[in-house]
Amino acid sequence: MNITKKQETILMVIWAQTLVATLGSLFFSEVMGYTPCELCWIQRIFMYPLVVIYGVALWKKDISIALPGLILSSIGMIVSIYHYSIQKLPMLQETGGSCGNVPCNVQYINYGGFITIPFLAGIAFIVITSLHIYLLKQQRGNNDAK
Repeated sequence: MNITKKQETILMVIWAQTLVATLGSLFFSEVMGYTPCELCWIQRIFMYPLVVIYGVALWKKDISIALPGLILSSIGMIVSIYHYSIQKLPMLQETGGSCGNVPCNVQYINYGGFITIPFLAGIAFIVITSLHIYLLKQQRGNNDAK
């Protein structure tokens, strides 16, 4: 399937976002020594395959083969929002304390009083999901014009 240069650029941005998010999570655990909680592991499960999915879609220049990426990123976004809520909403913080070996309400980083690791993951998932939906709408518009 042929994609426009603009669509290819957006696909490149999506792939770059997945790569940065994956490397960022590895940096926090392997370099900084932060042990991921259970919800962090779940977010990783949804993020890591996206590097391959969007990389192959970019390489083949075919947005349609990246549909599993939209599903994974959408679910990952929901998990990230829930995890961030556990960290920041007092009524949910107690829930995060019983999340396993590492409590899910632990905030290894807290830049500006609101930027935590689940916040960063959530932003990545939102960017990926939003741009993928934008690509699908553009593709639909191109097909309707034919």
